[in-house]
Amino acid sequence: MKGRAPILRNTLTLLVAIVVLWQLLYWLVGDVALRSPAQTLAFTLRFVTTPQFAAHLAETAGAFGMALVLAVVIGLGIGFVLGGHRFLGEVFEPMLIALYSIPKITLYPILLLAFGLGISSKVAFGTIHGVIPIALFTINAVRNVRTVHMKTGRVMGLRPWDMVTRIVFPSALPEIFAGLRIGFSLTLIGTLLGEMFASQRGLGFLLMSAIGLHNVDLIMTLTLLLTLFAGTASVVLLAINQRLRARMSA
Repeated sequence: MKGRAPILRNTLTLLVAIVVLWQLLYWLVGDVALRSPAQTLAFTLRFVTTPQFAAHLAETAGAFGMALVLAVVIGLGIGFVLGGHRFLGEVFEPMLIALYSIPKITLYPILLLAFGLGISSKVAFGTIHGVIPIALFTINAVRNVRTVHMKTGRVMGLRPWDMVTRIVFPSALPEIFAGLRIGFSLTLIGTLLGEMFASQRGLGFLLMSAIGLHNVDLIMTLTLLLTLFAGTASVVLLAINQRLRARMSA
């Protein structure tokens, strides 16, 4: 409870500050570019009950879910292999860092040629955004496992798989989870970007359509919903990560 209290307090303080700044900005700009918090909330409550929202939400949720699973599985696999083998890590980790520095949007034409329009390209784009940070955090986490733990496992005669499941993974979990938290957010961003540029369904497509039609109510509502989802997930994952670190240091 003590660990969660500061997170909750800081989150509530941030929310209040955002709402106050939002209202002040609305008074300065007016209805041309913004809606007030009260207006946005009222429109949001009406919009989330419509079949249109349900259909686009299901499309985005499906694509994001698949992209996240792929990013986690591939990222953890790469991370454990490169983190556990020094030579492979020294060869391929710089390549991963170089790939991560490339603006992902430049890869989208290649993905469109490879997968075409539809959910496959969105899933691929989301996966590309999330997989590398998960892999890099996992590599570092595996390398930081204490040598004494590894020696103990060898003395006990543990097989490689048992070493991973009983020693490496539990010891590296807090740092791996930090990578998962970042990968979660980036995978969501990648999926939404994929919907914005090459899809006719999903919340990303709906947001781009609203921008094109200058539908301020819908723009504000979608921005609010996506921000609330991403923010809530980030806070929950941060709380879990801090709890894991506290348990490891106890």
